[in-house]
Amino acid sequence: MSADSKAARKFTISQFIDSFGVSKFTISIFFLVGIAMMFDGYDYMIISYTNTQIMQEFFGPAGNDALKGALSSWSTIGIVVGSFAAGPLSDKFGRRKILTFGTFMYGLFTIPCIFAPSYELFSVFRVIAGLFLGVCTPIVTTLFTEFTPTKQRSFFITFGMAWMIVGWVFAALIGTIMVQVATWHWCYAIGAFPVIYAFIFGKFTPESAHWAAVHGKMDLAVSTLKCIQKRSGKDTGFEIDAANILVPPVAGKASPAEVWKGRYLKTTIALVIIYFAGNFSIYGVNAWLPALMLEATGGAVTASYMLAMAQNAASVVANCTTGFVSEAMGRKRNLTFGYGLAVVACLIVSQVVKLPAETSFWPYLIAFVFMGFALNYAITAAQPMMSESYPTEFRNSGVATIVALGKSAGILSPVVLGGLKAAGWAFSPLIALLAVPMAFGFAACFLLPKGAKGMNIDDIAEAVES
Repeated sequence: MSADSKAARKFTISQFIDSFGVSKFTISIFFLVGIAMMFDGYDYMIISYTNTQIMQEFFGPAGNDALKGALSSWSTIGIVVGSFAAGPLSDKFGRRKILTFGTFMYGLFTIPCIFAPSYELFSVFRVIAGLFLGVCTPIVTTLFTEFTPTKQRSFFITFGMAWMIVGWVFAALIGTIMVQVATWHWCYAIGAFPVIYAFIFGKFTPESAHWAAVHGKMDLAVSTLKCIQKRSGKDTGFEIDAANILVPPVAGKASPAEVWKGRYLKTTIALVIIYFAGNFSIYGVNAWLPALMLEATGGAVTASYMLAMAQNAASVVANCTTGFVSEAMGRKRNLTFGYGLAVVACLIVSQVVKLPAETSFWPYLIAFVFMGFALNYAITAAQPMMSESYPTEFRNSGVATIVALGKSAGILSPVVLGGLKAAGWAFSPLIALLAVPMAFGFAACFLLPKGAKGMNIDDIAEAVES
């Protein structure tokens, strides 16, 4: 191709990214953005492995059972509030800048948790750290959407969520070891690593070219495209010049309120119900998983860990699988199938836990692995639909709204299930109860549009405007 014809070719940012396919740049983004997501999983699970030691330090050997349960909620409260703020901030100031800032501040406010002299101050710093951690999930989903090739977009969005489970595993390993060989303080010292990682992320992660283009920052968009080409190690038939970039129609209004208006209203409501239902069930299972596993194995800690690890492995497999299936059968069908499967899984497990724990390890293992797979398959199937349902101008506001309202279930679920457990409910009806929100999520799937299977980001924007 001659230099003149190459220079004359107009292209969209999606066409440019698609021309490389899955490249070294794609893999670098997968790790850079994914590690930021890992902190979310670590933060959530580390409290489960340190809460006993924390309560004993602040309240003596007897601890304080009433306040112990609230420890897992403080960070989640911050995350919910922070997620709301993340949307409009990243849509206005850029994905990279806000995620870098949030990552740094999360690590910074984890440091005081190490030295907190009282339960009250520890809780305050957990809430503040959670505020900044709250920016992670919405922006991570959006960056995977805007940086990955169209044909593999759903896979990278869903597989990217597996980084949260990596965080769970690290929390389990570090928490189990540190509370035995040192003190719980070291777990939070390790949790402050994002202070350093923020500089690594900010240096090696470019700004989203989609975001830059729709905000008229063409020099920044060109800089990102050059970074993609250089890191990919390939050349394309496109001349990277601002004059050659085709920008899709920009929405006349781009405030966060737009996700609750017009053509977006029904989709937003449906996705909030779906994501809330999934989080209610997953947070509920995770909150009571240690107790369930110990009861299932007659108090055998090693066997309990095997059950927990098997369920986490099933969650990773679910995240990978749902992305592939979503590309094959479409977003809406896959999401509907996932929530239907989760309802069945909860009902099956509710019957299995009626079996004698001492002689039923394998039925428990198979049932819990199936439920772990089904719940994570379902909620992760929502991720592509979340990010593809809104234009670039307020994409992250839409994702952040759904994530914030959905994750509020993480505050409610342990409280509701804990209250029912205290009232005398057995594990069987408690797990059966988790099928109820998943059934609501299943019904909400029918309110969704078909989805954007096979459409690139710029095609989605043009389709919405037309």
